[in-house]
Amino acid sequence: MQNVRRVVIAGGGTAGWMAAAALSKTLGKVIDLTLVESDEIATVGVGEATIPTMITFHNLLELSEPEFMAATQATFKLGISFENWRDVNQDYIHSFGTTGTDHWSAGFQHFWRKGVAHGLASDYGDYCRELKASLLDRFAHLPDNGMNYAYHLDAGLYARYLRKFSEPLGCKRIEGKIVQVNTNPANGYISSLTMADGSQIEGDLFIDCSGFRGLLIGQTLGVEYEDWSQWLLCDSALAVQTASTSALPPLTRAIAHGSGWQWRIPLQHRVGNGLVYSSKHMDDETAHQTLMGNLAGEPLMNPRPIRFTPGQRVQTWRKNCVAIGLSSGFLEPIESTSIHMIQRSLIRLLQVFPANGPLCQSDIDEFNTQAATEVHHIRDFIIAHYKITNRRDTQFWRDCAALEVPPSLRHRIDLFRESGKVFKAAHELFAENSWIQVMLGQGILPERYHPIADRMGEQELAYFLNNIKSSVSTLANQLPSHAEYIQRYCRAQPL
Repeated sequence: MQNVRRVVIAGGGTAGWMAAAALSKTLGKVIDLTLVESDEIATVGVGEATIPTMITFHNLLELSEPEFMAATQATFKLGISFENWRDVNQDYIHSFGTTGTDHWSAGFQHFWRKGVAHGLASDYGDYCRELKASLLDRFAHLPDNGMNYAYHLDAGLYARYLRKFSEPLGCKRIEGKIVQVNTNPANGYISSLTMADGSQIEGDLFIDCSGFRGLLIGQTLGVEYEDWSQWLLCDSALAVQTASTSALPPLTRAIAHGSGWQWRIPLQHRVGNGLVYSSKHMDDETAHQTLMGNLAGEPLMNPRPIRFTPGQRVQTWRKNCVAIGLSSGFLEPIESTSIHMIQRSLIRLLQVFPANGPLCQSDIDEFNTQAATEVHHIRDFIIAHYKITNRRDTQFWRDCAALEVPPSLRHRIDLFRESGKVFKAAHELFAENSWIQVMLGQGILPERYHPIADRMGEQELAYFLNNIKSSVSTLANQLPSHAEYIQRYCRAQPL
């Protein structure tokens, strides 16, 4: 292997153009960067809801937030509304940010839990500013990053926006279809891509953004796919766009149905909708009827079917090929992690990028170890939404409740149920408050609380809780409406 100078991205879409943007911005002056994509191949493009880490990615790229949001018809997002998940007609919100005030030895949930036991506390969400603002459909930026938020965006427009960003920085786009991936017979490394017109695109490092096909990482290098369908029963989805409605909540809605769940994502120009379901529990026709019967606006297209196997490649980097996006694996979009995992893979790649020489196996091993650790934590978090439920009204939910979950998740559930404790692991995306909100929301009330809460008498605890609740409510009510703020800050032109 020679020094890594020629980097080839195989595939466009969100993953491809995020890779192009990150690499051209950071290494555009020292590498030769090429992206290959075909207009004939449609992208999946359902990753329209994001999480706050995207702000970090955009800061690294030095993007203008109002410009980006206007270009992608974006709105703000303060969390996810989970409806009918704990049980039918029982809802909760997993919001961004923190809840209440922690003590160094114990989280706020312990003081809240004592308050519940003594009739002094209200709903856990009453102590979180992002959650209260989302319920009122309000939003504004606050000083010192005081409001934690993410975005809803049009994935197709986002790819187009990043293309306009990347090409002036040195990324060369080649239109065409890849018909063959060529490898070096001496070591099995990918040497070039053969295009439909017969041309060859050579490279030293290849980034596989070919989607579910895994054209390079799977079909060519034979990296196996680890199937997680024993824990995640959903394997199908339908996606459809509808006309905008008057409502513009700063929330992604995740509405549970009999054999899966429906998403609803408000953009400035339309609403993204979809149904994720288990084909073993619901046939395609019933899924179509369920989705189309639960839309809030006029459909703008026919529903697009998507089949998937939840899981991850056993290695996301092998030889000189890095899989990013759907080619590396797929976890359903219940917690809007798809774009985040693209971003994390790119940052990880840049951190271990070959140092003025050939590829090093130690770099590859470190990349794979971190990637596996991170996705396992996300997997467990998603499984928790299905496992921890009081629903028994359909076979799907009965099967979810009966799941034998990974030991790592079982420990988290038992720890929280028995003591109210939550600890964040290394390389883990979701912080303590996310686990707390979901486990409380799904129906677990801790049996005990940390003894530090007993340092407060009832009167002091009541004052402590009421003061937080009052300040949160006052702040939320002072914010402008989400729709009004969008109009002032990042209004997009009609398409």
